[in-house]
Amino acid sequence: MRTIAGMKAFFHLVAVLSFLVCLLLGSVRRLGSGHGDLDEELASLRSALSHQLAQRHQEILPLLPPGRDKEPFSTWDSNLWAELTRGSSSNGTPLGCGALRDMQPLEVLGSGYTKLVVKVTLAGGEPVALKMVNEHGIDMGKCVEGFKDPHGCRQLVSYKLSKEVVLLHRLRHPNIIKLRGHCAGDEGGRVTVILEQGDPLQMLHLLQSPWEDRFRVCLDLVRLLHFLSRSPLGSVALLDFQPRQFVMVSGELKLTDLDDASAADTPCGRHADCSLQFPHRNFTLTCSARGVCEGLNEKMNIYNAYRYFFTYLLPHQAPPGLTHLVARIMNVTGELKANINETLDAFEHILHLYQSGLHLDKLPSSVLRDYNVTRGATTSGNTDYHCWPSYSQQGCVLSVHSAREAAHICNSHSQCTSFTLTGQKTWTGRPLATFRSSFSLLVPDETSEVYVKHSTAG
Repeated sequence: MRTIAGMKAFFHLVAVLSFLVCLLLGSVRRLGSGHGDLDEELASLRSALSHQLAQRHQEILPLLPPGRDKEPFSTWDSNLWAELTRGSSSNGTPLGCGALRDMQPLEVLGSGYTKLVVKVTLAGGEPVALKMVNEHGIDMGKCVEGFKDPHGCRQLVSYKLSKEVVLLHRLRHPNIIKLRGHCAGDEGGRVTVILEQGDPLQMLHLLQSPWEDRFRVCLDLVRLLHFLSRSPLGSVALLDFQPRQFVMVSGELKLTDLDDASAADTPCGRHADCSLQFPHRNFTLTCSARGVCEGLNEKMNIYNAYRYFFTYLLPHQAPPGLTHLVARIMNVTGELKANINETLDAFEHILHLYQSGLHLDKLPSSVLRDYNVTRGATTSGNTDYHCWPSYSQQGCVLSVHSAREAAHICNSHSQCTSFTLTGQKTWTGRPLATFRSSFSLLVPDETSEVYVKHSTAG
């Protein structure tokens, strides 16, 4: 009986062990199968990422200079970069990684979905702006979450920087930021683009500026759009047309973001395919015999300039002799009734009138008879008053064409008893005039001349 019972126990133990072995083998098979599924998933993600990298390659190839062998190139091919940046530096030899040693970071100028822009001072004291991939940006985060490959994602996101450098090389214009160089590290696909330093465009500050400065911004913009309409790449549209895409450099407006620029024509089969849609206006353009929308890129740029810049900067406090011309520009650009050539001509005509003083021909020449003039002098012990907009927060300083215009302005200000024409000039070459309520005495100054009303002289 014990033998039978022992054998039963033995067979029971064998059965249990066999069951456990089967479970273990099944788990191993499933685990092995899981690794296989994971490997297949990673391979699929790598393939999808490689496909996107190849697409970015193809987007850049048509932008390369004529005559370049457009075979596939490494994302940061050193020969390509050397070719693109050759001669593109505004101060001689293009800057490289060595220029960034001992740099002093000053401030973050901006950060977006893709890029981070930092203001730095180089070892030699030159201020520049550095553009690089925003490692904590939305584009990088979504890519890593989707593809599980930080290195590959950095390469993918960096293609926007690559495209921007190609465009900065091909589209050189006084109102486009200057490319100073680049630093492309081999490790991790990190890239830094070195640009001319500019200050972010502050629309609120511009709104409080004299009309002459606001007109300059609009004129710079129109000159830029005229160039883009017939650039080496064809007609270029700025798809992300916002004030934040521009900076100011020594008073000049400059486009600093080009990664969303496009020189592609819009195909069409009928006029209805050529629709320009904006929040409050829609336009239908012509479908040409070539099967592309005629002038669509140009017209898109013009209307965006109208709604983001002209509307806010151009009409307010325009000189009385120019208001009818400004109103005409507002009408034809807001209705897309003028092309960029006509728009530029209209702006240049206003500039000519403003610089020459021809818009002041209705001012009486006798206006100066009410003033005594002392040349080679300025004033001391002044009592200033404020006017808006003024070139100085401490008093009333305005741009004038001549003493005749300054006298007309002084006569229109109830507080004004005298004005001084200084040696300072604005970007148009017009002198600055300081208007005041009173002063104590005259002091020598070869660059200035003082005009005092007869009723207050002596």
